[in-house]
Amino acid sequence: MGAREPEFSEQFLPYVCLGDSISVDVGEYTVTARIAHDDTVDKPDERDCGFWPSLDPNAAGFIGVGNGWRKRFEEQQAKAESVMAAWKNDEWFYCGIILSVSIGETELTDHAASLWGIEANYPDSDNAYLSQVPNELLPEALDAAKLERERLCVLFCESAA
Repeated sequence: MGAREPEFSEQFLPYVCLGDSISVDVGEYTVTARIAHDDTVDKPDERDCGFWPSLDPNAAGFIGVGNGWRKRFEEQQAKAESVMAAWKNDEWFYCGIILSVSIGETELTDHAASLWGIEANYPDSDNAYLSQVPNELLPEALDAAKLERERLCVLFCESAA
């Protein structure tokens, strides 16, 4: 049986705010994942070419053919309108998850890994994906921290000599 990969046991809450964070200790490293604002100016319907439902088979939002097409279209249209209304009311936003790494009180890097363009507080979402992202980025963040630690060790060892 192999060793388990380290992972965040702490989860982001179902409603998040900018700056919210979770942490995990991996050996002597403390990795912190925080929510930052993604300052993209694109609206949701500009980012997703299939955002609005369509009856046109050549359109990205085509709802398909068959029985119940009118009901499916109306449901998808209502959902899209609801999502846009929530966006305009600042009820949800795009964010980035940024991982930083420290040893004790010494921060090795404040941006070891990140992923951007994530929907936070999206209507009818529990934000579960926000808690999956840090685990996906954790190996990259640890690699970046180890490289930075090596760089700092060489720098300090050379300056001490």
